[in-house]
Amino acid sequence: MRWARPHGVGVMDGWHRQQARRSQSGASAVEFALVVPLLLLLLFGIISYGVMLSFRQTLSQAAAEGARAAAVTFLEADKQDAGYDAIDGAFDSFGATCDAGVLRKGSAAVGTCSVTAPGPCTPASTGVECVTVTLSYNYRDHPIVPSFPGVGYVMPSVLTYSAQARVS
Repeated sequence: MRWARPHGVGVMDGWHRQQARRSQSGASAVEFALVVPLLLLLLFGIISYGVMLSFRQTLSQAAAEGARAAAVTFLEADKQDAGYDAIDGAFDSFGATCDAGVLRKGSAAVGTCSVTAPGPCTPASTGVECVTVTLSYNYRDHPIVPSFPGVGYVMPSVLTYSAQARVS
């Protein structure tokens, strides 16, 4: 025997369908208003973190370039200048320069930079001299991308890199 549904049970006629649609008409707008800020925060966070990682790689590369340039320069008196020039070249795309131990972006002091004259390598090796370049950038106070509320807390406060190159 087949089960039969009583007439009108579980079946929605046109009038009831229209009433159900009217009662749900603002729900999607409310859901959209709740979800979009979270999605924008997530998107901006991903972009900000990506730019910071790119800058961090540039900082690391600048330290390595400065150490290499200073290490291969022939005259002892020119080693520091060669290191600073190489650092400036690596930071060219970000508009930062290393000037007398101060890392500057435009006219603002955003960190420190140092190129040490040939000295003992770390870890110590007998008879071997190295040039050390140390760069430090205060990222929390001078972000590359303007900070969005809540995103700045996951960013590092200071980016510091050091590179050594053996003097040849």
